[in-house]
Amino acid sequence: MQLDSAARNWLADTGYDPVYGARPLKRVIQTHLQNPRATMVLEGTIQDGETVQVSASDDGLTLNGAHNSFFSGDCPRPNGPL
Repeated sequence: MQLDSAARNWLADTGYDPVYGARPLKRVIQTHLQNPRATMVLEGTIQDGETVQVSASDDGLTLNGAHNSFFSGDCPRPNGPL
């Protein structure tokens, strides 16, 4: 995966909690990067080992330019401890 600065900033903002620090980051990465990527591999959208371009917009993360309800606007951003 190659993350641009918008994606890295989105992950940092979303995965940080004032009380727990960066602890929630692991869950955010799993929910918004690993799970959608695995789904895309299973669907055949991407091939295993293919480089995936990750970016962010107001709606959330995009993988290879595609928003997916699994990891974009339909999946709420965490706002508390995970």
